[in-house]
Amino acid sequence: MSYKASLQAFLDKIKAALSPLNERWKGFAARKPRLARWIRLSGLSFLGMVLALFVFRTIIALSVPSVRALREIQTQIATEVYSADSILLGRYFNQYRTVVQYQDIPPHVFQALVATEDSRFYQHRGVDYRAWGRVLFRTIIRGDRSGGGGSTLSQQLAKNLLPRKEYRFLSLVINKMREIVIAGRLERAYSKEEILTLYLNTVPFPENVFGIDVAARRFFNKAPSLLNVAEGATLIGVLRATTYYNPVRFPERALTRRNIVLQQMEKAGYLDPSRLAALQTLPLNLNYNPVVRNEGMAPYFREFVRQELERLIKDYRKPNGDPYNIYKDGLKVYTTLHTGMQRLAEQAVEEHLSDMQEKFDRHWKGFTQPWSDMNTIRLGVVNSQRYKSLKARGTSEAEIDRIFTQKVQMKIFSYEGVKEVEMTPLDSVRYHLGLLQVGFMAMEPNTGHVRAWVGGIDYDFFQFDHVRARRQSGSVFKPVVYMQALRDSIPPCDQIPNRLVVYHEYAKGDWATKDWRRDDPEPHFEPDGTDKDDWIPQNADGIYGGSYSLEGALTNSINTVTVALIMRMGVKKVAELARALGIESEVPVEPSIALGTAEVSLYEMIQPFAVFASGGVRTRPLAIRRIENHKGEVIAEFDQGSKREQVVSQEEAHTMTRMLQSVASYGTASRLRWMYNVVDVPVAGKTGTSQNHADGWFIGYTPKLLAGAWVGGDSPLVRFRNFEYGQGAATALPVYARFMRKVLDDSTMAHWHGGEFPVLAPEQLRRLACPARIPSAEELLADSLAKDSLLLLEPLAPIIENQGN
Repeated sequence: MSYKASLQAFLDKIKAALSPLNERWKGFAARKPRLARWIRLSGLSFLGMVLALFVFRTIIALSVPSVRALREIQTQIATEVYSADSILLGRYFNQYRTVVQYQDIPPHVFQALVATEDSRFYQHRGVDYRAWGRVLFRTIIRGDRSGGGGSTLSQQLAKNLLPRKEYRFLSLVINKMREIVIAGRLERAYSKEEILTLYLNTVPFPENVFGIDVAARRFFNKAPSLLNVAEGATLIGVLRATTYYNPVRFPERALTRRNIVLQQMEKAGYLDPSRLAALQTLPLNLNYNPVVRNEGMAPYFREFVRQELERLIKDYRKPNGDPYNIYKDGLKVYTTLHTGMQRLAEQAVEEHLSDMQEKFDRHWKGFTQPWSDMNTIRLGVVNSQRYKSLKARGTSEAEIDRIFTQKVQMKIFSYEGVKEVEMTPLDSVRYHLGLLQVGFMAMEPNTGHVRAWVGGIDYDFFQFDHVRARRQSGSVFKPVVYMQALRDSIPPCDQIPNRLVVYHEYAKGDWATKDWRRDDPEPHFEPDGTDKDDWIPQNADGIYGGSYSLEGALTNSINTVTVALIMRMGVKKVAELARALGIESEVPVEPSIALGTAEVSLYEMIQPFAVFASGGVRTRPLAIRRIENHKGEVIAEFDQGSKREQVVSQEEAHTMTRMLQSVASYGTASRLRWMYNVVDVPVAGKTGTSQNHADGWFIGYTPKLLAGAWVGGDSPLVRFRNFEYGQGAATALPVYARFMRKVLDDSTMAHWHGGEFPVLAPEQLRRLACPARIPSAEELLADSLAKDSLLLLEPLAPIIENQGN
């Protein structure tokens, strides 16, 4: 028999079986036609609704992740960041959370969760239809809200993992159906224990923290494995409404809610009545720890890498065309940082800054601190995390002021370790504002590989990165001026007078000059005869006279000569060269930039020195080498490649290195040799000190390694009172010196040891073969007279000696 004949025979049998029913229906319809019509329409409507619901659910099912995709969610939580020596530096999450395993969460926390949020969790398969009836009867009719809602933990987890979307007036219906479908698939993808663990790792707690691990550390200052029953019930209780039941802001509400959770645990059989009674008498016993702990090495560097990664990854797409998400897609990022060198940098920073802070505190003891004025303190308050959190909650300014003047238990930074003190938040701002900060960065000048990065004294307390903070550069900018002098073919042996000169701007960019004499009553210029635009650049040591070669002036950081050079060449040329060398911040076309009034970051300022060290080639800092997807497939690789460009000639770069070696050996940075014993490798570098010695700088390089340091306060008012203590040679240079000494003493750092700077050609050496300074005629005469006096006194020496005896 054919298939068609078989099907026809089957349909005939069904038709014969239904024939009696059909006859009875015809008789009923003849007797009661109106009722029969209503039944027919109702039946068709019901079938239509079922069909529509089936189609609707099918569409939803096709639009949500499959079971396989849901299984992969756990491997896509975080992007991992690795160092050049294959050490895991950290991870990037979608929210501030860390992940803990099932065995690290006490059973009583799971019991509290199930008893409160989903009492039939172990009986259903994602959707609890009995609970829907319970909600209708218990919550709506009887008004009892302690039993929870109709959504299961699986449905809530679906909402946590895949947040709701906007569908206009259908949003609630569509989102509920999505959660029902996803909940069923989660039940197929994971065991019950895995669902509970995933839920507690993703659920939001008060103060915008996610996961049981962070919540336990925030509110009880302990790992979740150490939570007792009452503490666990407190955390589970706040899930109902994280702001309303915040145990810090509303302890009474949190306590009431905790006791409800404990009652639910007793109803579910997890607690006996006597234990319940004892637990309900306990106070909350919070141990609040608001400090965000950023575990892992090089936190400032990791934050820089995160921003770089977000910028770079925009140019790449997944195979399906979707953009990458660095918080979800499980990327692996391989950086250039070397953890061994990073540790040495952190040690050098801590050793010097702890010593410098002690000296700074003694220096200001008994004096009025300029940063203690209310405007500066107010700025510190507004920039504090506490203030920002209060504003985010909608707290009024009056209430914030009241909170900041009330003593509370808190943790503050100290070099002896974190201190727990009772202090007003206002006093904590004042205390932390008086701490010296630091920025330090080390890189290879030829490859651009960033090897170490320290953005501050402690990331947990101070997230602002001083490697990228813009501050006045001081004399560390001067090599840019002298490089332009070399490019303008100014002979290195040109002797430039060290004169105190008054500069008068009579038109924008046009200056007149006049030697300034101390006995002059006031500067006077033609044609207008005014002095409101006069500028008198002075040397730090207040000494004038004689003349300097380019190398001599740079070695001794002579301000008057540097300004004379920029006036001779033109300010615009120097500003343009600064940009070509890697300084991207605005460099104003003003002659004062010769003395470092332009505000630049250490990250930018280190780049001109990389050009000098690499033979005139601009080598940009490189932090990320390679990005892979979660399967280990390479998405992108990065190197200098075509970005390398010859900015200045090799001869000019090598000449500048020679001049900067003189600075490190005989000039303002000579303490590298005589104080810190950095003598076993050639070093070139330059110190810098800004106005009022608010910023101290040093950037130096060996043939294989370039590094720079900045030291100062968060406010320019935080500074030493005198140049002796506040100069870059005293504040920033020691960080570099300690770091280099550690690198050179560490055999594991041998790759960066040794090397020689390029040898200058004979012609270049002849061009530099001249006195660094030629004294003035007055100095020579005074010196001659002094020598003549000694010659006259020489015959009298025995008589004077006898008289002395």
